[in-house]
Amino acid sequence: MDVKQRVIRILAEQAVMDETEVTPRKTLADLGVDSLGLVESIFAIEEEFDIQVPFDANNPEHSDFDISSVAAIIAAVEDLVAQQSG
Repeated sequence: MDVKQRVIRILAEQAVMDETEVTPRKTLADLGVDSLGLVESIFAIEEEFDIQVPFDANNPEHSDFDISSVAAIIAAVEDLVAQQSG
């Protein structure tokens, strides 16, 4: 399973919806993921990929981790995974 599918699975679990409903253009708001769900998703992503996500839950708009859409989250995780393996 690639990074994209693993991130989608995590977000789908958090949103309590089918993975097919979690598309790249959707936002976390579209998925019904609130701030607590976001933090839980970040923890799940960190655990799944064994990475540290540069995300400040107290100040999400100033974090280095783009959460503007599912596609942005996937791209950010792919970058972190690449940095870790490089």
